Amino acid sequence: MKPHTLPVVVALLLVGCATSPSVQLRKSDAEIELSRTGHPVLTYNLRPPPHSGLPVMAGGYFHPLMTPAGVVVTDFAPEDHKHHRGLFLAWVEMHGAKDADFWGWGAHAPVKDRRIVNRSVTTQRDGFVARNEWIAEDTVMLEEELRVTSGFESGVNVLDLNFRLLPKTDLTLSQWAFSGFCLRVRKDGDIRIFSPNGLVTLPNPSHVKPESDWPDAAWYACEQHLPDGQAFGAAVINHRSNPRTLWHNHRDVRMINPCIVAPGEVKLSAGQPLILRYRVVTFDGAIPVHTLDKLAADLSGQ
Repeated sequence: MKPHTLPVVVALLLVGCATSPSVQLRKSDAEIELSRTGHPVLTYNLRPPPHSGLPVMAGGYFHPLMTPAGVVVTDFAPEDHKHHRGLFLAWVEMHGAKDADFWGWGAHAPVKDRRIVNRSVTTQRDGFVARNEWIAEDTVMLEEELRVTSGFESGVNVLDLNFRLLPKTDLTLSQWAFSGFCLRVRKDGDIRIFSPNGLVTLPNPSHVKPESDWPDAAWYACEQHLPDGQAFGAAVINHRSNPRTLWHNHRDVRMINPCIVAPGEVKLSAGQPLILRYRVVTFDGAIPVHTLDKLAADLSGQ
């Protein structure tokens, strides 16, 4: 807890599992911290910290995101990619009433005066709902409603994210090999990436060649090993209702990115919401393949 904030603590009980331990939410004007039986699980940042170095002043991201044992999985504003912010959603090139790069790359659309601003947070029994605006200069491009549900199953942390993105004007999300929903993990230790078919041996994709992205799959997961032998990892599960997806999973950059603009540009009409659903799983030890398969099958049935 930061000494300058006055947090509100809300005790919650996870639903869907009779043995689920209690969950606590600690809310301040800058973040929401979610803990389970006193152990931190995640922090959702309503705005970036001062002097973060981010090229876009974008809140609405998760960092740190932790395993059940408390190992931090995510990385924030690393030196090699200062625009990466843990677990986040943004696109590198958006055109509409204004042009905008909410991802923060800055090569093909403006980042100046582009920001994601939180407007409200409502706590619920098993998580919270955040409402954000994506603003380019003085124009609201998108209204975002994010429903967050946290759970614990078969020894892993489970985070369900439901994004409802309401365009205020007609928008085009340009085709790129990367951007959209992204998990940026730590760079220390080694890394291997798996899919339901096992260890992935495909080459790293190129950020300028969408055709080099990996084929769609129910999930992709990274397993990392630190020099002391500690193993941990995270997975992203893609909901079958999401638009057609290719994956920009890059071992050297340490990102898992189900990218809906890799197959082609995506056009959004004013007032017609885009719904995106993802399930993120963090774990200790080796990749829990059977658990991920089950969690993916459960998600596809929802």
